[in-house]
Amino acid sequence: RGLGSSARRAREDSWLKSLFVRKVDPRKDAHSNLLAKRETSSLYKLQFHNVKPECLEAYNKLCQEVLPKIHEEKHYPCALVGTWNTWYGEQDQAVHLWRYEGGYPALNEVMSKLRQNKEFTEFRKERGNMLLSRKNQLLLEFSFWNEPIPRDGPNIYELRSYQLRPGTMIEWGNYWARAIRFRQDSNEAVGGFFSQIGQLYMVHHLWAYKDLQTREDIRNAAWHKPGWDELVYYTVPLIQEMESRIMIPLKISPLQ
Repeated sequence: RGLGSSARRAREDSWLKSLFVRKVDPRKDAHSNLLAKRETSSLYKLQFHNVKPECLEAYNKLCQEVLPKIHEEKHYPCALVGTWNTWYGEQDQAVHLWRYEGGYPALNEVMSKLRQNKEFTEFRKERGNMLLSRKNQLLLEFSFWNEPIPRDGPNIYELRSYQLRPGTMIEWGNYWARAIRFRQDSNEAVGGFFSQIGQLYMVHHLWAYKDLQTREDIRNAAWHKPGWDELVYYTVPLIQEMESRIMIPLKISPLQ
């Protein structure tokens, strides 16, 4: 009787615990097929440089002299996707987006070669004297977003950055796989990325607009499309923090 009673209590305890354990729907294809384009997709690096206000002009000139050489060098498996100054948002800030064809091995190859590049070493020293702070993130691109390719200008760019609640990236991907179709009529969608290294559970959406009024008109028009309001309603609770930067491309930026 004692053994039977113990077994029954154990089953009851297990059942009670199950009421408070979050059920997880297993997804074998979650990251490989839903979030990233493919296992061999490009790796992206997003750099934020906060420049001393008095040095921004010199910083831009220096970058415009050196960065194209890295971008155009055939022996470096990387490409400059875009480079900007923040117009509205954090001031005196430069933002650079790089693509590494071939993922982490390509990143390691580029970094190794640049360490042997005397011109780049001098560039980093001179650049360092102009900076207040800097940070970067390594990103993958969402499977359902546009590929960021060069475009003619003039355009302004908006980088919308979302800090998601941990554990919600799959939900975000599920909703935005449907939401992106509402935002492609005017060719404003440039690229969508999620962080792998650096600040985690970060999402970045990059948009291009003719000007601020066009941005306002396009965003307002989305609310008249059936289904957009519902997708916004379900994605907002996934966000801890969000930030919007309006950016102006430098002359060397492939995204103009």
